[in-house]
Amino acid sequence: MTVHTGILKAGAVILMAFGLMAFGVLFTMAAWPPLAGLIRFLVDLFAWPLDGAQTLAASETRLALAIGGGVMAGWGMTIWLVATRLAEREPGLVRTLVLLPVVVWFVLDSLGSIAAGVPVNAVFNVTFLVLFMAAFRIRGAQRQPAN
Repeated sequence: MTVHTGILKAGAVILMAFGLMAFGVLFTMAAWPPLAGLIRFLVDLFAWPLDGAQTLAASETRLALAIGGGVMAGWGMTIWLVATRLAEREPGLVRTLVLLPVVVWFVLDSLGSIAAGVPVNAVFNVTFLVLFMAAFRIRGAQRQPAN
């Protein structure tokens, strides 16, 4: 059985895009308190100890969740569209369109997490950065020069 690693890498990028969209929807839903349970738990877990102190009840917190969730879902959709509609024709452009924003996200989100007193999120961010970088590095290495 032949497996094309290019297809697997594109699949990984698409999966990450859908993950971003799913988390974006969850964050947006958390703006309404009855639907905030999962995100409230994750925030409480990251802001250790797990003690229920993070309620996400303040209206400005719910607003930030709604805005951040919408942006995250939109970013995931953009990555998905770029990966499925442009990757085969313009792999270098796709790499730039996805990786540069990922690096900007990584730096700002990690610095913000550290400033907020939740450095564990910055540690988790490294995992996502490595996944994106690996997918595009390997995909780029497989390209062969045109004849």
